[in-house]
Amino acid sequence: MTDERIELINKIINQFEPVFTAHKGGAEVVAIEPEAVILKILGHCNNCALAPLTFGLGIEKLIKEQIPSIKEVRYTN
Repeated sequence: MTDERIELINKIINQFEPVFTAHKGGAEVVAIEPEAVILKILGHCNNCALAPLTFGLGIEKLIKEQIPSIKEVRYTN
């Protein structure tokens, strides 16, 4: 199940690749727990004013919708 969840999370992240490429940033899965996932924020996304929208209303929302067991998405640099 964990491998399937990581694969699905990576597919979600990949949906945002055009935005990441344009802004020289990105994200990757660092760890997955039973009810949480930890994502590493890469490149210029670390200090971007739009990161809360891209991550919170984009990636995080999709992860929680598509993987109901994930209740929390945490971020690290």
